[in-house]
Amino acid sequence: MADRPYTLALIAHDGKKDDLLRFAKDHLDLLRRLQLVATATTGSLLSAQLGLEIQRVASGPQGGDLEIGAMIVHGDVQAVVFFRDPLTAHPHEPDIQAVMKVCDVHDVPLATNRASAEMLLDGVAELVG
Repeated sequence: MADRPYTLALIAHDGKKDDLLRFAKDHLDLLRRLQLVATATTGSLLSAQLGLEIQRVASGPQGGDLEIGAMIVHGDVQAVVFFRDPLTAHPHEPDIQAVMKVCDVHDVPLATNRASAEMLLDGVAELVG
C-alpha cells in the first residue's frame, strides 16, 4: 500500500447521485486521503459540491464504466462504490455488468448500496490508517 495510493472508484446512476453525495459528505475525511476516480457526471458533482479531487473518466453510458473496469484489470483501482438504481432500465446495462464481473474476477471489493459501502469504507479506513 505504501508504494501507491489507495484508489477508490465512485459511480452512481442518475437516480442515486444524491445518495452518493450524502454518503461522500459523511465520509469526507477518509475520501480526502484516497485517490478517487469517478464517471464524469458523478465526479463533477462530487468535486463541485464537496471540493474533492477526482480523476474523471467518461460518463457511464459513454464508456466510463468500461474505463473504470479497465483500471480494475490493470490493478489501478482497489475498491468500487457503485450506487446502482436497480429499478430503472439502463441502456448500458452490459457495461454495468462488466464492471461487476471484473470486480469479481480480480477480487476487488464492490459496494452497490449505502449499507455495503459503509462496510467497505470501514475496511478501507483500517488499511490506509
